[in-house]
Amino acid sequence: MKKKTPSGFSGSEAVAIPTEKELLLLVRSGDASAKRRFYDRYVGYLTAVCSRYVVDPSDVKDVLQDSFIKIFNSLDRFEYRGEGSIRAWVSRIVVNDSLKSLRNSGRLLALSELPEIPSDAEDEPVRPEIPPEELQRMIKALPDGYRTVFNLFVFEKKSHKEIAGMLGIKEDSSASQYLRARRILASKIKDYWKRQDNG
Repeated sequence: MKKKTPSGFSGSEAVAIPTEKELLLLVRSGDASAKRRFYDRYVGYLTAVCSRYVVDPSDVKDVLQDSFIKIFNSLDRFEYRGEGSIRAWVSRIVVNDSLKSLRNSGRLLALSELPEIPSDAEDEPVRPEIPPEELQRMIKALPDGYRTVFNLFVFEKKSHKEIAGMLGIKEDSSASQYLRARRILASKIKDYWKRQDNG
């Protein structure tokens, strides 16, 4: 009896998973099933990327729909630069579309008008072992402006100069928004551990 693979097929029936480049070539050739596989390969990751910026689930779906239309319409012009380059490219598209969604909703207009954070929240959290899902929830709860700058700096590795250009703000404003976001998160993390200690 042939050994089953994790996919449920026997060893001789299992279909090899195409590399990033192979999948790109299949989609470009007009293979409809490859297009679906491309979507399935990246939708989970891109949903997570989009959710860093856009909180409402229905807005996330709208952004991803627009992004995938743009991705598939642009794949023929995409210049493959090695494994990982497609993932990086589709991520940039989703980030840009997420920022566009926030700008269109008017939720980034008051970036510099957000309140100052109390000075007692400035200390770094003592314990870094906060669960990742809890930290993600805290980041999503940040005001839109803070969250956007924080995510661009931390996850997208953008400089404050780049962020300022993307959001139409001053470079020092980007830096101060990032610092304020860190202070809020430090305060939230301290509160989290106090609840854990008292619970």
